[in-house]
Amino acid sequence: MSERVKVEKTVTINKPAEELYRFWRNFENLPRFIKHLKEVKVYDEKKTHWIVEGLLDTTLEWDAVILEDKENEVIAWASVQSAEIQNSGVVQFKPAPGNRGTEVKVVREYNPPGGVIGNVLAKPAAGIAKLFGEDPKHNLTEDLRHFKMLMEAGEIATTEGQPRGKG
Repeated sequence: MSERVKVEKTVTINKPAEELYRFWRNFENLPRFIKHLKEVKVYDEKKTHWIVEGLLDTTLEWDAVILEDKENEVIAWASVQSAEIQNSGVVQFKPAPGNRGTEVKVVREYNPPGGVIGNVLAKPAAGIAKLFGEDPKHNLTEDLRHFKMLMEAGEIATTEGQPRGKG
């Protein structure tokens, strides 16, 4: 029942790689733009603790370790073996063509646990989407869109609290 889910997305941000890397590498910043991420606690340079929102107001938690860290270029991580949801990821920072800032590419992989999802849904890939409330590719797209706004404009623009038109 364990079907690996892999999503990836690239966005161009009009900021230098050094600034983007430095902001991302301070892992406590990540909940500012990653929707379902409640908190990242930093234990040391290599180990962190992640808390995400799950279904029905539950939370999931795991420890992760940094596998690769090249300043201003790449950060790769993976959950420890005992994690409820086996996951890994990498973020790469590369100069954009034509001196237009930095291309930020993120790849996330999840290995949904059969015990949490497999008993309820036949397809674990659909289960991980339900676990986080949406499609993982959509989540990554939104997370990177929010990162871009935060880095370029200093805030994440939303329509929350604004009146809706009649239609």
